[in-house]
Amino acid sequence: MNFADLAPYFSSEAKAIAFIERLIWPNGPICPHCHATERQGRIEGKSARPGLRKCGVCRKQYTVKVGTIFEDSHIPMTKWLMAIYMMCSSKKGVSASQIQRSLGLSYKSSWFLCHRVREAMKKEPLLSKLGSGGGVVEVDETYVGGDPQNNLRKRRIKFQRGKLPVMALIERGGEARLFPMPDIKFSTMRTFVRLNVDDTAHIVSDGHPAYRKMPPYFASHDWVDHSRREMVRGIIHVNFAESCFSLLKRSILGVHHHVSKQHMGRYLREHEFRWNLRHATDGERTVAAIQGAKGKRLVYREPTHKERAAQLAALSIL
Repeated sequence: MNFADLAPYFSSEAKAIAFIERLIWPNGPICPHCHATERQGRIEGKSARPGLRKCGVCRKQYTVKVGTIFEDSHIPMTKWLMAIYMMCSSKKGVSASQIQRSLGLSYKSSWFLCHRVREAMKKEPLLSKLGSGGGVVEVDETYVGGDPQNNLRKRRIKFQRGKLPVMALIERGGEARLFPMPDIKFSTMRTFVRLNVDDTAHIVSDGHPAYRKMPPYFASHDWVDHSRREMVRGIIHVNFAESCFSLLKRSILGVHHHVSKQHMGRYLREHEFRWNLRHATDGERTVAAIQGAKGKRLVYREPTHKERAAQLAALSIL
């Protein structure tokens, strides 16, 4: 499936919603309120919006948007499909400004839309561990941020601290996981590695001092000494991790230009999603992102204590 195959679904809201329904409900509609599968009727007519259904069990109305990243969005589903395809087909990602210009949205809407799609790309944490059964797992870290040589401020060294350390765990022949790190102390790095890598794995890293303390926790450990210009020794290398970092930095510096620490994790999930599906087609990545939208919500801003109290008061009156 490529852009030409998806083009018919961009032509009308009804076709776009029908396409989303086939992906999120492969076995038929499911009521998001009571989770019933029987007696799910479609409401049709001039006044009914596309895709509106009514559950015959709980008597509530719903669409395929309820309980997904699309809920409470006024952006047409045709534009949602275009945005998801653009983010999945661009090797280094696409900026919110590009989405804004291409789809005719405001920057605020396009920025929030992109973060919702990144939420759909996210996998469940600690679903499984890497390197089970003696697999090889590469462990490496890098710093993401601007080059202090390009900073025109007088005190450039002070702003060099703004760089954020990022760790990559990549299983040979498997998936990758990237994490924003608060620091690169041994205790912090050990925690991330042990939570995500199986005890039977074979760890491969560079010569960072923190990695040399890892062997007691795993089956074996080998490392390459970059200080002596040793890049590879047989199967001992971290080339996959460095390739992943190269694409990540080109994405941030060349496309997004700047990523705050607050949202770095979301951009890493997007890069991780594309890396793990790098051998898939653009259409397959798009389908995977849409199917991942089920059961995930992301609000623009969490309500304050006063707003929550007002909402509870309104519900008590009803």
